[in-house]
Amino acid sequence: MITVQVRLYATLRRYRPEVKLGESLPMELPESSTVGQLIARLGIPTRVVKNIFVNHRQQGPEYVLQNGDEVAIFPPVAGG
Repeated sequence: MITVQVRLYATLRRYRPEVKLGESLPMELPESSTVGQLIARLGIPTRVVKNIFVNHRQQGPEYVLQNGDEVAIFPPVAGG
């Protein structure tokens, strides 16, 4: 098993309301888990995920996570 720290931003926070603003959520996953599998485990529909960063580098859902990784997940952002 590996443990990663997850931060959900903006509207994605509703999927884990128990996590306070600015806190990360520790998630334990089987080794060789991907970012896509993490997102599914969090119960977040892939259609609402726009950007994923692992250790401050943008990654795709196929990226294989390592123990201790820091994952930030963002929804699409609009503005003007």
